Amino acid sequence: QVQLVESGGGLVQPGGSGKLACAATGSIFSITAMAWYRQVPGKERELVARIMSDRKTYADSVKGRFIISRPGAKNTVYLEMNNLKPEDTAVYYCNIQTPYGNKWGQGTQVTVSS
Repeated sequence: QVQLVESGGGLVQPGGSGKLACAATGSIFSITAMAWYRQVPGKERELVARIMSDRKTYADSVKGRFIISRPGAKNTVYLEMNNLKPEDTAVYYCNIQTPYGNKWGQGTQVTVSS
C-alpha cells in the first residue's frame, strides 16, 4: 500500500551538485523517520543521512556536503548533494521508518564522473 518514488539521479561531474527527492504515498499513518541510504556492488547498504523530528544525522563521509530535509514534516524527503566525489557513486535508496516497519524506495543511480 505504501510506495516510495525516487527521482533526481543521474550523471554529475566531480565537484558538482545534485538533489534527490522521495515522495511517500499510500496508507501512511505515521512516520518516525526518513532517511537516505546508498549501496555499491559487493557492499552492504549504508546510511547516508537521516531526519527524525528536528534532528538530522549524517555519515562522516558526507557531513558538510549533503543536506537532508523534510519540509513541513510531510511525506517528501530531499537530499541535496554538493561537492560530489567519484566515491559518492552508488544507488541511492529512500527509506521510511514507521511503527509497523520500514519501507524502501526503488533506488536511483548517482554517478560522479568526468
